[in-house]
Amino acid sequence: MKLGIVGAGMIVQDLLPVFKSIPQIDLVAIFGRPAKKEFLLSLQKEYLIKKIYVDYKEMLADTEIDVIYIALPNHLHYSYTKLALGARKHVICEKPFTSNLDELKELESIARSNDLYLIEAITNQYRGNYSQIKELLPKLGDVKVVEVNYSQYSSRYNAFKEGNILPAFNPEMSGGALMDINSYNIHFVVGIFGKPNGVQYYPNLSQGIDTSGVLILEYDRFKAVCIGSKDSMGQSFATIQGENGFLTVNGPVNSLDSFTISTASKVVENMNKNEHTHRMYEEFVAFERIIREKNKSEMLKKLEHSLQVMEIITVARKRAGIVFAADEL
Repeated sequence: MKLGIVGAGMIVQDLLPVFKSIPQIDLVAIFGRPAKKEFLLSLQKEYLIKKIYVDYKEMLADTEIDVIYIALPNHLHYSYTKLALGARKHVICEKPFTSNLDELKELESIARSNDLYLIEAITNQYRGNYSQIKELLPKLGDVKVVEVNYSQYSSRYNAFKEGNILPAFNPEMSGGALMDINSYNIHFVVGIFGKPNGVQYYPNLSQGIDTSGVLILEYDRFKAVCIGSKDSMGQSFATIQGENGFLTVNGPVNSLDSFTISTASKVVENMNKNEHTHRMYEEFVAFERIIREKNKSEMLKKLEHSLQVMEIITVARKRAGIVFAADEL
């Protein structure tokens, strides 16, 4: 994989050291705003990136790059992905994939018609612990209750309360707790149990955006509760309760660092089947393999999962009266 990275924010800075452990990925270039050129140069030197770009179209014209990884604010995912697909590049896009379902459906159509790969970067779907949880799930018997809580007081929330609206809380930029933090919970549940029959969102709203909220997903025989909070502190965890036992993820489901399973016959403490300590390692190993092997069926399966999640997010948000600028285009 010859990769071009779009963005130089916190998630990119967190990811770059991981590539030292994935030699199959060649860091060809990184793109950022002209004002960030000096910072891009420092990243280039530290991580041995071949080129830097401050013009996106110039980057897309680089024939050495075959895959674009987009790690920009939420509202830019759609437009930058569309341009990359138009330049015949495969795309890995950070979660949440787009601002709404219509945008993602359009990108899917473009990718399909041009035989391109389009994949959402969502960490928990690729963790070894996630695969192990799905494998062990039958031991719990009939599932009755699922609860997933990802609560993390945002470093930007104090500024938001003072009237300084940063991207994480900006409806013009597709922000909010549902998009930013609760989306991990939704991916976790849908990846195990599939698409729910019903969706309802109960947000705490301020200045037109959800700073926290409770999402209910209705399945045939149980309910799943997804809690995402950026305005309060709380314990992050996930619990799946069945007739024969329960399983608990210790910590937030974006990293899935460990979990326990308890049944009538056995209690297993702190299981960890992850391949790497960094939460983003396994997903990028998978992306490289899928594209190298031209495994279109696996890519389409992942894309269908992302479409289901984006449908849930879009329906939940609109029912709660949260409107983004992208919805009005």
